[in-house]
Amino acid sequence: MLTTRQGIRPLNAGDLGAFLDLTARDPVVNVFAEYRARTTNLEPRWLGGEIWGRWDGGDLVAACHVGANLVPIEAGEDDARAFGERARDRVRTVSTLVGKQPAVRPLWETIGDTWGTPREERWEQPHLEQQLQSLVDPDPFVRRTTRADMEILYPACVAMYTEEVGISPETGGGRDLYRARVLQLISRGWSFARIEDGEVVFKAEVACATPTAAQVQGVWVPEHRRGEGLAARGMAAVCDIIRNDIAPRVSLYVNDWNAPARRAYERAGFLETARFSTIMF
Repeated sequence: MLTTRQGIRPLNAGDLGAFLDLTARDPVVNVFAEYRARTTNLEPRWLGGEIWGRWDGGDLVAACHVGANLVPIEAGEDDARAFGERARDRVRTVSTLVGKQPAVRPLWETIGDTWGTPREERWEQPHLEQQLQSLVDPDPFVRRTTRADMEILYPACVAMYTEEVGISPETGGGRDLYRARVLQLISRGWSFARIEDGEVVFKAEVACATPTAAQVQGVWVPEHRRGEGLAARGMAAVCDIIRNDIAPRVSLYVNDWNAPARRAYERAGFLETARFSTIMF
């Protein structure tokens, strides 16, 4: 049996095949990790951090993404605690700890007393996948955004982020970086919106995608237009576009207390497939 700290080392390009085999155990839940691996080839300079692997008898049994986000991957309780003990030795550089709840909880229990008080803990976040036919018709006015939409779209992105995360993405001089991220999503064809009379009334983005799955983020309707069904019809349209052009399976995760969003996703054909937790600093 492995003891904590045993068998853990940073992965590199030579480990890519083994890592993709690991993420393939649950390719929808692991879409972020697989996307990061495919786009960086596990090179630290492109990762902006590391991915730690835990090995047993030559087999990669679990991993942990260590960058802006700390994400346990296919980690059981013992794996999570082992990654936590390794993380305790580091100065905290991550802003978010996120992943499946059964791994996040022991990981946080191991490192929490050394990493300081988090800004927020969200323990109950249903991970959803569109598995049923939508109960509503896709919104025909939802489309991919273009660079010409940027000045209309950007304020909506800031409003969504601020409402969801609790701080503005422009805090601390982050405006240029966040604008660049929004433009990047537009350029990839991963940004979608319904725009009426110069106002975004629904928007969503693909956060990451692999040949198997895409994860949606940033779903938002302005407060004065909520309750009209824009989110459900908009998500039905976004899922159709994603399935046709990006990936065959669509997922997201949502806060348990966000009842209106959960109803909208249910109407768009989403079912819970796992439970996530997020700790934000």
